[in-house]
Amino acid sequence: MDFDLAPPVGVGPLRIGMTRQSANTALDSLRDPSALSESDRPGQHVFRPSGLMISIHCMRDMLEAVELGRPSTQADRVVFRGLDVFALPARELVQCMGEYTSIEADPDDPACFVASDLLLSFWRPFEADDEPEEEQGYCFSTVLLARPGYYDTPAQAAERLRQSL
Repeated sequence: MDFDLAPPVGVGPLRIGMTRQSANTALDSLRDPSALSESDRPGQHVFRPSGLMISIHCMRDMLEAVELGRPSTQADRVVFRGLDVFALPARELVQCMGEYTSIEADPDDPACFVASDLLLSFWRPFEADDEPEEEQGYCFSTVLLARPGYYDTPAQAAERLRQSL
């Protein structure tokens, strides 16, 4: 199954801004009843048979972010504008993403890249640019799709609040 990232809207049935109850129901709909994982935590995350982890983050009774973890098989793919975000080497994905938007390494974690205009971030456990044998660092391990304002600094959040009043 393909999971198309559609920032800032969401992914699959998970829509940024939906209520926690609706998010829990949507998350539950992504479970495979024929292959339930003992690692599933209702209202938090599910693991599909492919190994794909889907996690929801709610605050103030609202879905604010969805995180997807790299599957171990290609039965599930996470896609953004035709790019399989977990199959491409991390550096290649960053280069391709740069054609759509600004994407930068997190100054505190060079293994993490943030496309703040798209409200997407990509993470891997460590930076290993050109070592295909280094499976955990060669490709990204997780992608997070968030609500507008999620990546704001305190000053940006204050300005966003001022503008909404």
